[in-house]
Amino acid sequence: MAKTMTNDNALEKEVMGESSAALGPTSWRDYYELTKPKVVALLMLTAVVGMFLSTPGMVPWEPLVLGSIGMAFAMGAAAAINHVVDQRIDSIMARTENRPIVRGKIGAERALIFAATLSVLSMIILDVFVNRLTAVLTLFGIVGYAFIYTMYLKRATPQNIVIGGIAGAIPPLLGWTAVTNELHPHALLLVLIIFVWTPPHFWALAIHRRDEYAKAGIPMLPVTHGIEFTKTSVLHYTVLLLIASLLPFITGMCGFIYAASATVLGAGFLYYALKLKYKPEANTAMKTFGYSIVYLMLLFIALLVDHYIPIAKAAIV
Repeated sequence: MAKTMTNDNALEKEVMGESSAALGPTSWRDYYELTKPKVVALLMLTAVVGMFLSTPGMVPWEPLVLGSIGMAFAMGAAAAINHVVDQRIDSIMARTENRPIVRGKIGAERALIFAATLSVLSMIILDVFVNRLTAVLTLFGIVGYAFIYTMYLKRATPQNIVIGGIAGAIPPLLGWTAVTNELHPHALLLVLIIFVWTPPHFWALAIHRRDEYAKAGIPMLPVTHGIEFTKTSVLHYTVLLLIASLLPFITGMCGFIYAASATVLGAGFLYYALKLKYKPEANTAMKTFGYSIVYLMLLFIALLVDHYIPIAKAAIV
């Protein structure tokens, strides 16, 4: 009986983060994982493409290098705060149960200090070496994701990812303002694309993880409105995304290389959305989620290629 109680206490301490020594010393990789590097990499791709689209020539090195560092620090800080706030939820869900704070590798206090340090460095770099507009917009992104979305919206409404999606959609705008120090309608079109992309991207994952979200008490759309309703919503937003993705071509911002790429990539997304709705298999939701990531990467690469090949726009002029 005593032995069982001892084991239970040890397990409880491990879950509460009190047995980090047993898991080995904290390494730089644990802090690196706090920043959600894969998510940040995708967002930074859109930010850097925003930089290049803002100018006909080469981007100056200051906004390209220092701007990228400042933005990446800010995104990493927001992600670290998300780890701290969501540690209870992360411990319940299989997708996140091995995160550093859940495993006790990093305590919440140290994670917050790490996030604060990244935030301060980000603001200094962007304000001093890039421009204040980019610094202010980046601060808005940190507050929007780490506090408004993570602390409130995520737990308050099934439309959490729609409303909070604006914070994750601004990286291309940040890249644009880092170079030009101005808000431009073309940059807002890029924000619109990511804003409309976010719900079908995340709801596909939420369908696959519905039971875990329900167990954690998070009102994701599949939990509150059911899986079929969510599948329909994914399909509707995918159609909206296909339309939104063509706006850069319709407005003359981009040429035929981008238009063809957006059409083909959008058709692929629509295929997965239709299959998810009408002929789903066991792994269709995760395949849709995976394709959505590839879609956004290739779409922004197509924007970049189109921008630097003059023949792409020549047919429009």
